[in-house]
Amino acid sequence: MSDNTKIGFIGFGNMAQAIADGLLSKNAAAAENIFACAANWEKLCRNTKKRGIIPCRDAAETAVNSDIVILAVKPYMMADVTSTVKSILKDKIVISVAAGYPFEKFEEILLPGTHHISTIPNTPVSVGEGIFICENRHSLSDSELALVENIFSKIALMQFVDTNQLSIAGTVSGCGPAFASMFLEALADAAVMHGLTRDTAYSLAAQMIAGTGKLQLKTGAHPGAMKDAVCSPGGTTIRGVAALERGGLRAAVINAVDAAEYC
Repeated sequence: MSDNTKIGFIGFGNMAQAIADGLLSKNAAAAENIFACAANWEKLCRNTKKRGIIPCRDAAETAVNSDIVILAVKPYMMADVTSTVKSILKDKIVISVAAGYPFEKFEEILLPGTHHISTIPNTPVSVGEGIFICENRHSLSDSELALVENIFSKIALMQFVDTNQLSIAGTVSGCGPAFASMFLEALADAAVMHGLTRDTAYSLAAQMIAGTGKLQLKTGAHPGAMKDAVCSPGGTTIRGVAALERGGLRAAVINAVDAAEYC
């Protein structure tokens, strides 16, 4: 069924667009099988037209045309938005991408028996290299979960966690791109200072981060072991590592995650 599965976005902001872009780029869904609605009709039409997907006037039209409905509105809007389409959603696979809206909250606002799962994706889904944090507790059937995994694993690592781990898992995967981008920019700045062009510096830094991440995922090696493999005794890399330690890199990263968790 996945090849013909119809996917609808209720809300078509940055995250919904990132998911749609990933699905299209990885041929995980056909453009004519993707529907979307949003409050601003003209903006919606611009954003759907350039992707070839179908704009809908409202949440009901989107839900009726879809097998999987992705709720991509702000958390404070969720109850109001779903209240108008509860009866339609009861017969759909419902996926939330709203932070702070776990299973229990949806049980309060959706009709009993609705099949739903709460997730927290990150923006790299747009290029098929994202993460979908998924709550272990959900009401999808085995076949529905298999369908969801078949589609979205094409654009993301799907990581299931307990409800009490949603926040920290979402912080690492959702805030992490900003932290990694800051490191990428700083590394490129240093390269430019030493004579590389800006474009070359960004390309090298970005590919290095992407490649290191893929290497860790493939091998499962401890990050410390990966670091040690690059550090020769008395060499250039270990001198750089020592400078990062003196600068408090580890503490800064831990403090950043801590700040995001307790804001």
